[in-house]
Amino acid sequence: MEYIIIAITVLFGAGLTFFSGFGLGTILLPVFSIFFDLPTAVGATAIVHLANNLFKFGLVSKHIHWNTLIRFGVPALLLAFLGGLVLTTFDEVEVLHSYQINDRQFDITIVKIVIGALMIFFAWLDLSPKFSKINFDRKYLPFGGALSGFFGGVSGHQGAFRAAFLSKLGLTKEQFIGTSNAVSLVVDLSRLSVYIFGFNAITGQENKFLLAISEGKMLLVIGVVFAFLGTYFGKKLIHKTTVTGIQKIVGVLLFVMGSLMISGIL
Repeated sequence: MEYIIIAITVLFGAGLTFFSGFGLGTILLPVFSIFFDLPTAVGATAIVHLANNLFKFGLVSKHIHWNTLIRFGVPALLLAFLGGLVLTTFDEVEVLHSYQINDRQFDITIVKIVIGALMIFFAWLDLSPKFSKINFDRKYLPFGGALSGFFGGVSGHQGAFRAAFLSKLGLTKEQFIGTSNAVSLVVDLSRLSVYIFGFNAITGQENKFLLAISEGKMLLVIGVVFAFLGTYFGKKLIHKTTVTGIQKIVGVLLFVMGSLMISGIL
């Protein structure tokens, strides 16, 4: 049953990114958090996101604007590594509070609070007309890359800042897509290196991320396959990338999911 649930939700979520304006990782993270603990869900989402980015990279890499990639992408890569370390450190903090509802225990943890709050914050940014109108000067590219990379490392939410800084540079549509994809790809590679090697490096224990991924590898395979299918059919069904009504619905759902994480229910 869980395979069917994740197949349907990932197919729907990946396809919905073409309609909603939200990134694939933003929508998939709550889905994976149902089946994995939250830090592992971030890593599992990163794996699907990386696979999707590698597929796109083969299609759009020739359009990369290299000067922008270096100025934005290098700080993003370095700070994604730091963000990943922050996530692994937060995961080792003890449970802050536990409570029961109908004999079921719910734990409130630092990592749930941080990622839930980030989910709410970036959902708000994606839905905010004022944020989309902000123009950032080219001289702030390294700072934008650092912001995008750090939050990408912590929770995978890198798209809002990346788009805000890159979309106003006068790049062609092809250059924007190619450069944005390349930045997203290097952030995924950087944060995954921490998720894979960082847990045991910090704790000195067996890497629980790799153990969880190994145990749930079929869920991950299904996630990758149906993410590709969702992306393919979503692109076929619509030419516009944003439909306001659906975008608002997804935004509200992300607010709800973020609140459930903070409360320890999810």
